[in-house]
Amino acid sequence: MTYEFIQVDVTDGVATLTLNRPERLNSFTVAMHDEVRAALDAIAADRSIRCFVLTGAGRGFCAGQDLSDRAVAPDAESVDLGASIENYYKPMLQRLRALPMPTIAAVNGVAAGAGANIPFACDLVYAAESASFIQSFSKLGLVPDCGGTWWLPRLVGPARAMGLTLLGEKLTATQAAEWGLIWRCLADDELLPTVNKVALRLAVGPTRGYVRTRQAIDAAMLLPFDGALDLERDYQRELGRSNDYREGVSAFIEKRAANFSGQ
Repeated sequence: MTYEFIQVDVTDGVATLTLNRPERLNSFTVAMHDEVRAALDAIAADRSIRCFVLTGAGRGFCAGQDLSDRAVAPDAESVDLGASIENYYKPMLQRLRALPMPTIAAVNGVAAGAGANIPFACDLVYAAESASFIQSFSKLGLVPDCGGTWWLPRLVGPARAMGLTLLGEKLTATQAAEWGLIWRCLADDELLPTVNKVALRLAVGPTRGYVRTRQAIDAAMLLPFDGALDLERDYQRELGRSNDYREGVSAFIEKRAANFSGQ
């Protein structure tokens, strides 16, 4: 497909989606939402794709919502931001979190507003040293969205979540890594090479097991201990019957690299 506001590249089993409105720090418009939705649907349906990477073009990852896309004058009719969440952001995050493959966010620059929380829907978050995360919602009189109220307290605790969201101060990528908000902070020129290397590694791994791991960790955030043990049992029962488990055991015994099919 041909896109105007995003770029999609598929190479060696890795799909890379690049938000591509660099002149607006890759902020979202309805048109860009439509393209991202179509791309995610196509990627989810393509069984040859076994890893997904999300990044941004230019000096920013994503500045959240492009306010000029639905600018509201003081004397104009008020805008229904809930409809925007329900129709665009919520479905996008659900699609991203449900992709049947491991996912990586490569945060290459400023990530603000919704753009600061979208990466957390990915399984791994890498960020360049020059990147930053800004929960800018309070400056507009809003609450964090794109899962911010769900992710932040779980990743950094309620005290830091409240500080980030009420004050809206910039959090550097270095500090984000120190707090456990992201997986790793890298030198700017190492970000994409490192992410590409990791993506290629994941793309030849046990895809089904990776996705079940995500689902188990997500569920465990809400389950009691016994419930988590039960879910682990159920997933192990399923995965123990997979071709990848048989291949993994054979490779271990034969002291060779495994040739996983993802099935």
